[in-house]
Amino acid sequence: MSDTQKSTNPISILLVDDHAVVRYGLKAYLNAQPDFVVCGEAGSGVEAVRLAEELAPDVVLMDLSMPGMDGIEATARIRRISPHSQVVVLTSFHADAHIFPAIKAGALSYLLKEAGPEEVAEAILAAARGEAILHPQVAARLVQEMRGTRGQSINPFTGLSEREQEVLHMLAEGLSNKEIAEKLVLSDKTVKGHVSNILGKLHLADRTQAAVYAWREGMIRREE
Repeated sequence: MSDTQKSTNPISILLVDDHAVVRYGLKAYLNAQPDFVVCGEAGSGVEAVRLAEELAPDVVLMDLSMPGMDGIEATARIRRISPHSQVVVLTSFHADAHIFPAIKAGALSYLLKEAGPEEVAEAILAAARGEAILHPQVAARLVQEMRGTRGQSINPFTGLSEREQEVLHMLAEGLSNKEIAEKLVLSDKTVKGHVSNILGKLHLADRTQAAVYAWREGMIRREE
């Protein structure tokens, strides 16, 4: 990037984190860099989606854990309404249940909050070029997943228990957690736990994606 580009076309950034002190620190650091300008801040997923539509930032620095709409759903919505905006996840979570849904939702890069400010800045610069940067732990999990998929059974539901497959089948039929609980004589909390496990094992973001996946992979057929 030339000096002229730096001064006239800084990378616009939307900060999304429900902790004001985190946003304050990031904003202070990023605005001090010649390549960046923080164009907006959001303390929730809903606010992030609204601002992304309004501002169309180059990069969204996204936390995952927020009340109401979480960062995964916000990422998916932002990528639909503002395809130009690249999402860089900055979170403290490194479990599969967060990594894979975030990537599937459209996040380009995935950093942990232990990253230094220079690493965050580099990830933002890379995202503006359409390049991904992943925390080493996250990159290792993605590689393991890719390697593991080649040796897996052709049954896409192999990793689910029989009970989880039952729950997924009913979920794909459009039943609510309460209805599933009544049919299987389980508590709502137990069903909620099964749904969470299903999403984690299949690397999906929400129950809608799980239902679509079940239909697509033939768990439920039209004649049923």
